[in-house]
Amino acid sequence: MLTDLTLSTAKRYFSARVPGALSLAILVAILSGVTGCDKGPKGAKDSVSGTVKMNGENVTGTVAFVGSDNTNKESPIKPDGTYQIDDPPQGQVKVLVKGMGGPTGAPALKPPAGGPEMPSMPGMGKGATPPAKYASAATTPLTYDVKPGKQTFNIDLAP
Repeated sequence: MLTDLTLSTAKRYFSARVPGALSLAILVAILSGVTGCDKGPKGAKDSVSGTVKMNGENVTGTVAFVGSDNTNKESPIKPDGTYQIDDPPQGQVKVLVKGMGGPTGAPALKPPAGGPEMPSMPGMGKGATPPAKYASAATTPLTYDVKPGKQTFNIDLAP
């Protein structure tokens, strides 16, 4: 008997409360959707962008910034020679420029004689290949002081 009384009281309590609770949940969901869970403006807060050239010619490959704690942020170099590194390590960094495909000076891969032609990819194989000294943090002569905000750093490689 006590169980029936408790159960009926619980049913009355929840039947009176659920529509209000459900309405509140729907209202919260709608307000969350309207205001959004935005984490701020689109894009990176800090970035470094620029061009990479050698003898006036665009370079192909990647640019990497290596921080004093060895954090590494990398960006591909676009066919027009531009790059952008978002959220780079702050302070003095070593700047690496690596070529596409293997070590500098390595012969290009060719299909076997009589075999099918390799398809070309847009932007691949066009532009200068950076010298090997720029590919390693131990040998690169390039450094840059990264500060907060958006900055421009144009890189002109010496052969």
